[in-house]
Amino acid sequence: MRPLIAALLLGFALPATAMAQSVADLRNDAKTPGDVLTYGMGYNQQRFSPLKQINRKTVKHLVPAWSYSMASNYGEESQALVKDGVIYITSHDKTVAVDALTGKEIWKTTIEYPPETTKTVCCGIVNRGAALYEGRLYRTTLDTHVIALDMKTGKEVWNVKSSDTADGAAMTGAPIVANGVLVNGIAGAEFGVRGFLEGHDLETGKQLWRLYTVPGEGEKGSETWPNGGAKASGGSTWTTGSYDPDLDLVFWGIGNPAPWNPLDRKGDDLYTNSIIAFRPKTGEMVWHYQMSPNDPFDHDGVNALVQADLKIGGKVQKVVMQAGRNGFFYVLDRATGKLLAANNYVKVTWANGIDLKTGRPNWTIDMKSVIESASKISTWPSISGGTNWFPMSYSPLTGLAYVNTLDMGMEYQPLPIEQVQNLKTGQPHYGVKITNIYPESGNRGILKAIDPLSGKAKWQVPFKSANWAGTMATAGGLVFTGALTGEFMAFDSETGKMLWQFQTPSGIIGQPITWERNGKQYVTVTSGTGGVYVLKIPDANLAHVPPGGSLWTFKLMED
Repeated sequence: MRPLIAALLLGFALPATAMAQSVADLRNDAKTPGDVLTYGMGYNQQRFSPLKQINRKTVKHLVPAWSYSMASNYGEESQALVKDGVIYITSHDKTVAVDALTGKEIWKTTIEYPPETTKTVCCGIVNRGAALYEGRLYRTTLDTHVIALDMKTGKEVWNVKSSDTADGAAMTGAPIVANGVLVNGIAGAEFGVRGFLEGHDLETGKQLWRLYTVPGEGEKGSETWPNGGAKASGGSTWTTGSYDPDLDLVFWGIGNPAPWNPLDRKGDDLYTNSIIAFRPKTGEMVWHYQMSPNDPFDHDGVNALVQADLKIGGKVQKVVMQAGRNGFFYVLDRATGKLLAANNYVKVTWANGIDLKTGRPNWTIDMKSVIESASKISTWPSISGGTNWFPMSYSPLTGLAYVNTLDMGMEYQPLPIEQVQNLKTGQPHYGVKITNIYPESGNRGILKAIDPLSGKAKWQVPFKSANWAGTMATAGGLVFTGALTGEFMAFDSETGKMLWQFQTPSGIIGQPITWERNGKQYVTVTSGTGGVYVLKIPDANLAHVPPGGSLWTFKLMED
């Protein structure tokens, strides 16, 4: 029986206008800053706001308006949503609606799941957000349920089970609503899960389709796996894609193959480490592009997929782009998947570049030795990547992508093939020895303003610890992000100069947003340390950063 989900109501209702978000509202979300209705602050996931009341000159007057306790010591990675003066925020065990101007709780719906659920979660007890549509909030849960809640009351409308946690599956990402379908993904490649995307009916939760991201025997792409796909697994889809309503295409990043050890799965291993485009109504794949064939390094392809119009060769082209975990910045044609640019934006030693004609990486000798035998090598970036799940932002005003990058390498060696040939679903699918290599500078993270077409940084700001938070750009000339040591910061988007910071009680691994109410601009972010870096990478700088989740909103100080 499904564990109890209880709605705790405070006895007053939301206004009827809060129920009115529509297809047009979602489509225009990036241009209507009074509300934030979508993950990524718009279908294009640019995380850019046209608001400029808070700007280079005024940001020094930014002060807390309120904070709200999430009552949890797990990581808070979620992006808040805003509709008609109400903020909606998710955590691993709850969904909350609060008054946007006061921070007072309106309703809270808790989620209980079996304690054994956490045994097969590789990278943190977290949730990253929700979707809103026609009076309902949609989210996923760690124990692989997809649920719909009434936005007015927090009461559950429907609840469907998607997969089995005993097999290593989990759900941490935000779903999206695209062309009348709720689309969501799955985590679990580290436990041998066969990855998928799926579409659900918004009214009932009925599964409409499922698109597996690794093929079964005899299916298209199975020829790129040993034994015709008989043992194909991995390809999880644990972060959220973007949607182009004009093309009616959803773009989604696909994760690593399983196990990490490549010796028993020689081949390209489609569609792992790929960007795919598909129809939201049917799940039909329209095109794919694979960044890291036969990936041995856990260089997941799931990072944020940002849409933009870029001038290339004197012509404006509609592109989708990604700061890849493997260290290359990719720019592709949205309609066709044609590769337009691919350049490293951090130190990369596993490949000597990307062939633009074939789209394939030019492997180094060290990389080839890992694929062919159990060689030990030093390589960059580490399994954490050139960046990780935390989303970048893009400003159409500067033409720059703002990315929290990582500066870490690793000593890497696959274990003998015999140790990975008979792994079962639900067991750890690693099969490698890894030791992190840290830079001599002592700076593990660098916030960079990157030219998408060249991969070069216009400016960069180093940090002792890696920043594990998303970024947000605004028309006020600002870039907001947070640090694992708790600082919430604003930088000049043209120069990288830090203009403002505020110390929150815990580390920031969330995603900032900005919004407007009654003619005033506000900025909102979660604080609450956790996630894979904190769990698995020793960092003395974080020794005195306490856990404890909270939601913060800031405003300009009034005279």
